[in-house]
Formats: sequence, structure tokens, C-alpha cells
Amino acid sequence: MFAAERRQLILEMVRANGAVSLRELARVVQTSEVTVRRDVRALEAEGLLDRRHGGAVLPGGFTRESGFPQKSHLATAEKTAIADLAANFVEEGEAIVVGAGTTTQELARRLARVPGLTVVTNSLLVAQALAHANRVEVVMTGGTLRGSNYALVGSGAEQSLQGLRVSRAFLSGSGLTAERGLSTSNMLSASVDRALVQAAAEVVVLADHTKLGTDTMFQTVPTDVITRLVTDEPPAHDDRAATELQALADQGVQIAVAGTGASGNSGNAGGEGNPARQRRDVPLPGPRRGQVPGAGSPLRTAAVLGEQSAGGERARVADLRRR
Repeated sequence: MFAAERRQLILEMVRANGAVSLRELARVVQTSEVTVRRDVRALEAEGLLDRRHGGAVLPGGFTRESGFPQKSHLATAEKTAIADLAANFVEEGEAIVVGAGTTTQELARRLARVPGLTVVTNSLLVAQALAHANRVEVVMTGGTLRGSNYALVGSGAEQSLQGLRVSRAFLSGSGLTAERGLSTSNMLSASVDRALVQAAAEVVVLADHTKLGTDTMFQTVPTDVITRLVTDEPPAHDDRAATELQALADQGVQIAVAGTGASGNSGNAGGEGNPARQRRDVPLPGPRRGQVPGAGSPLRTAAVLGEQSAGGERARVADLRRR
């Protein structure tokens, strides 16, 4: 493929999706990431797109939201690995909330095997993934259907979450920075996500490396409210994503990194592998929301903290399970 044809295809992908990783661009145009990076620089010099943290975005600073068909084909191996690992943090008998998104949909498919689970969600895709799970109760919010991501939004969704208390919220978004936390491109989605956060004792963000350092219009979860980030290993050349991860860790976010393996797959796409083998926990300073103060060294990993808090969380959600 000639350079002009390759760059035109790259430009069309970015325009269609809003943001695309270098890894995904290289796969589609069937060339190396080094060549794609050179093409992206050339397109940026022409003002046609912006380089951003291991990928390319539409020019103008803030990325626009992509629809579900585009999102579902982006970073699929990374989302699979993240979902495999995130499922490790869900305990039998818990009550949790799961927000809308393609990564949370992958998580929901794995939660179907957790007995006694109650999942509150505003996502039709999450509910569909759990519809035939024998021992999982699904509670849908009210609201107005937003067709681009199959999510219920608006005042009906927010009001249905009032007075709810669960152990954890699992959320995704369009961008994540240490400065602003998790953000999204749609005001209605952001408002419901904030209501989901208010219902949870802990907040777990699922975000692949292409979202690290990306800032979008509406903040959903400030950094100091995020308990844990589950992400994938940034490419070796992506220094800015690695820097963003360190900045999040410095602010007390527990970080668990899932490996996608040498072949770009997360060990087992069906989720039957052992997520713990793919995990790299980053030690973090100081206690924060959801942690148990005074329990040993202040440099504790996500795995240890998850074990310490599980008993208390189950007690807090007992009332919800009885209703």
C-alpha cells in the first residue's frame, strides 16, 4: 500500500471513530507501528488529526464519542484482558453497579459465572450479557434509551439510583487523566455515571491504554474518588501513557495491569484462564477510599486491599440482597 493510500485510510478511521490506537491502525493498514507513527505525524502536520498517547484523535483537543459499532471493534484484545482481570475483584454474593460501555459489557459476560451476584445497570448490553445467568439477579434503572450506546439515561435513570448502596461500581468512559479523572463526551451519560458512583462504596474504572491521558468534555469520576484502575500494559514506546499511570498511582489510585500476551490475546478470550497470572499490581502510597487504615505497610497492592475489604462490603449490601 502506498503512503498516500495508507494515510487516507488512517484519516478515515480516525474520523469514523474519534480516537484510534497506533496498534489498531497498524493492524488495519497491515504495516508496523513505526510506519503508522510516521504517517500520523505527517497528518498532524497538515492539521488533519492530533497525536495523543499512543494513538490519533480528531483535531481540537477533545475527542468526540464514537458509536457502539465503532467502539466494539477497537482494542478488543485489551478489553478482553481487562475484563478477565476485573472479574477477579467481584466476590460471590455481592451487589454491584456496572455502567455502560463495551469494556463493561465484556466484564458482564464473565460475571455470569459469579453465584449470588446482584448487578444494577443502566446498560441494555450488560443486562443482555447476564440475562441467562441462573444465579445472577439483574436490576435495570429506568430512563430514556440512548441508542448510540444502548444505555438508559436522563432523570428517570438517576432517580432510580437514589437511596441505593452497593459495594462497587465498575465504570468505563472516553478518557482518563490524573488531573480530571474519568470523563465522557456526552452530558447525559456523564450524569448517570455520577449517580452510579454515588451508590457505591468503591469505584473501579476499566480503561485500556488508549484512553490514558485523553481528556473529554464531561467529568464523571474525579481522580480522588477512583479506588482502582484496571488497564492493559501500554506499548513500550508509549511513554505518555506510562507517565499518566504513574501520576494516577501517585494520587493513590490502585492500579492493576492486565497483560494481553505476545500474540495480542489475553490468554483465553473466553475468560477461562487465570487472570491473576496476567496481573501486575502497582504498589501505592497511603490509604484512600475503600482501604483499611493501619493494616500493615502503607505500600499495599490492589490484591491485598481487595481481600481486606470484601467482608465489610458484603455486610453493607446485605440489606439490598434481602429486598
